[in-house]
Amino acid sequence: MNPFLTPDDPNAGVVVKKITNAYTLRAGGQTFDCILSTRLKRESDTDPVAVGDLVRWNEAGQITEVLPRRNQLSRRSAVPMPGAHAHEQVIASNLDRVVPVFAAANPRPAWHLLDRYLVSAESADIPALVVITKMDLVEGRPEAGEIRSVAGEYQACGYDVILTSAETGAGLDELRAVLSGGLSVFAGKSGVGKTSLLNAIEPGLGLRVQATNRATGKGRHTTTHLEIFEMGTGGAVLDTPGIREFGLWDVDQADLALFFPEMRPWVGKCKFGLGCGHDQEPGCEIRLAVGRGEISPYRYQSYLKLKDET
Repeated sequence: MNPFLTPDDPNAGVVVKKITNAYTLRAGGQTFDCILSTRLKRESDTDPVAVGDLVRWNEAGQITEVLPRRNQLSRRSAVPMPGAHAHEQVIASNLDRVVPVFAAANPRPAWHLLDRYLVSAESADIPALVVITKMDLVEGRPEAGEIRSVAGEYQACGYDVILTSAETGAGLDELRAVLSGGLSVFAGKSGVGKTSLLNAIEPGLGLRVQATNRATGKGRHTTTHLEIFEMGTGGAVLDTPGIREFGLWDVDQADLALFFPEMRPWVGKCKFGLGCGHDQEPGCEIRLAVGRGEISPYRYQSYLKLKDET
């Protein structure tokens, strides 16, 4: 039995599924449906409950309390119309890792999107595991060398990277072993091969997840259906619907460099200290580190792009 889904508190349950205004909890080895209590609805302008939350409920099947979270992964909501304001959209809570999934080809990897995921994970203090799928499509071609070179850059930053193929089985044992502990949230664009990868890890797992995502609608910015799926190996996965963008939430421009692990040691050591924007300022230690080859020029450019967007 998955220990994550069997909380020590006998009066609490884990939210394993969320549809608009309806929640499925797991407690004591059983699952049951709940709604929000009137008090919680009244106290919040947005949905206060996320998948992964530990909650308490009453005899009427109402969630009455959301217990403190270890962490939460959030993104900025899309702005539906001019004049509207973006808000925080909590994707999931109490996570053990974020797993950005990118294809080696079909579609080509969007590395800047990967940096968005990684910065969000860093800002929430959640470990990240980078997974590249469809390696069979590039083996023996120049693209394979490019993928391995980029993977090496992220590994040099301290990230774990696993190159996989659902077709050949490459990397699956390593990935399965990592996922067997705790709750992992998968994130990536539609078409990167998450369903095939999950099916290869555990037969039928990807198909169950895919049914959830079809109900949600690929590419939407508003998630209405998220569900945690238990694995036979003891872990649990939560797959997010395929998305085109991932807006950063609550990441201050002045703090952005702290969420690039390779830049973090240099923050505060520049000529202008914490006031350095790490762009054109003289005596910037981060720029000097880029020049010495200690920070990837690509990652530095990605940092500048994100800085302009925050």
